Amino acid sequence: MGASYEKSVFINCPFDSTFEPLFHAIVLTVAARGFKPRCARETEGRAETRISRIARGILEAKYSIHDLSRYQGEGADNLSRFNMPLELGIALGIQYLGDIEQRTSGNKHIWVALVPANSLDRKFISDLGGYDHRGHDQQPVNVIKAVASWLSLQPDSLLKPSPRAIFEAYPGFCKLLAQARAEALGDLTWPTITDAAEAVIATMPL
Repeated sequence: MGASYEKSVFINCPFDSTFEPLFHAIVLTVAARGFKPRCARETEGRAETRISRIARGILEAKYSIHDLSRYQGEGADNLSRFNMPLELGIALGIQYLGDIEQRTSGNKHIWVALVPANSLDRKFISDLGGYDHRGHDQQPVNVIKAVASWLSLQPDSLLKPSPRAIFEAYPGFCKLLAQARAEALGDLTWPTITDAAEAVIATMPL
């Protein structure tokens, strides 16, 4: 696998406005630790089904982060978010295929699930028992801490900047994104997000 594979982290999380601050916190943390953040948004506009774009993105990344915090029903129909567990299932399939299938033996996919404090994930997705999940309380500071801590355990990670430094840079990142959104009349594309992350990271202390 090439360097881009070794440094790619696929982010699987909600993209709605409520979760957006946490999504941006994950993107900034991944990029600050020397990785390339990736997600389904990077292929928006392509004439291809969303699930195909997601599966390809996970396959092309050595790592993936899966937020499972939206497991409770929402709205008038009390529906839970099943896209996140579905995409985690794709990551698991790639992981185990790499373990047992000789043709893909070099693809050792590594993933982590982010869950809220006191999560019921052990009940609604009990087959994941035995895996170490990372908890957070729906606040950017703890999402940054959880993601940075997990990445620090991976062989391809930079150990700096510290979680504190990333969190201190986070408001500036949000400000850049807000300015970019205003300039684009409310639109915020994936390249704009990653470019803003790189601009902020360039100003951070080593």
